[in-house]
Amino acid sequence: MKPILIKIFFFLLCSVMGLVFLFSGYTKLIPIEPFEYTFVDLGIGGWKLAPFIARFMIGLEFFIGFLLILGLFIKRFTIKLTIASLIFFSIYLFFLMATTGNNGNCGCFGNAISMTPLQALIKNVIMIVVCLIINKFYDGFNFGKLGKWLFRALFITSFALPHILNYVDFNYSEAYLSKKEDQFTLELDSVYNNAKIHTPPRTLSKGKHIISFMSLTCPHCRIAAKKLRLMKEKNPNISMYLVLNGEYNKIQPFFDDTKARNIDYCVLNGKSFVYLAGLNMPTIYLVNNSVVEHYVNYMELDQSEIEKWLSKP
Repeated sequence: MKPILIKIFFFLLCSVMGLVFLFSGYTKLIPIEPFEYTFVDLGIGGWKLAPFIARFMIGLEFFIGFLLILGLFIKRFTIKLTIASLIFFSIYLFFLMATTGNNGNCGCFGNAISMTPLQALIKNVIMIVVCLIINKFYDGFNFGKLGKWLFRALFITSFALPHILNYVDFNYSEAYLSKKEDQFTLELDSVYNNAKIHTPPRTLSKGKHIISFMSLTCPHCRIAAKKLRLMKEKNPNISMYLVLNGEYNKIQPFFDDTKARNIDYCVLNGKSFVYLAGLNMPTIYLVNNSVVEHYVNYMELDQSEIEKWLSKP
């Protein structure tokens, strides 16, 4: 094979690798919440820092992707960084399989492509092998003195992009529990009388609870369930209950993905579910003695604010 053809082949191979990193970063960005919850689950940073850690990791993927496509500092820096990041993500996948099994979506490509941890691990091994081949036969491009300036520009751009495309909203949950809302009584008898799979406890009518109505096939419901699961793990005293809607064969995939088995649930179908939950999913009620005091979406759920609400008489 002629040298020019070899150069073109490895340029294309490097570009494909770079596009994989760019696609991986972008699919995690919208929606970004499941990726943020990963760091909360690992105990890294907590609820406040997780959004920044998630955007930093996405920025890293963008940075690697741009460097690979441009063939910048391939042997000296880029391939080493690429392999190190793949090893880091692979360690996380091993941890995920050890703790929760090879179930659900690992989130490597957000919600765009569902992959089990084992599938993602195989992908990473293949990419590491490709990196080693690229490192042996491909030098990338020599940009001369422009290379350093291009490197700095790509660094700044890559780590800024996640904040530009999906910025951290500091105020979204700050005041939602203090705003005035129209309170109403939640007709729980409809749940008690029509629920399937499990019978809800009558204690839901007394005291404070987070009662969530979710569709088994709704992507936003799964994001909400993941967040509620983490909140429950961090504070088992928070009373939560899931009222799920959908076909019974969708229950197992829902819990494989969300891992929310620490929250009791029932299945409620038909008009009874729509009457209580409405048409927008998920519906999350903060209920006090059968009265809905607050109606929130999953992004507004803030553990510290929930705990303050629970502590109020």
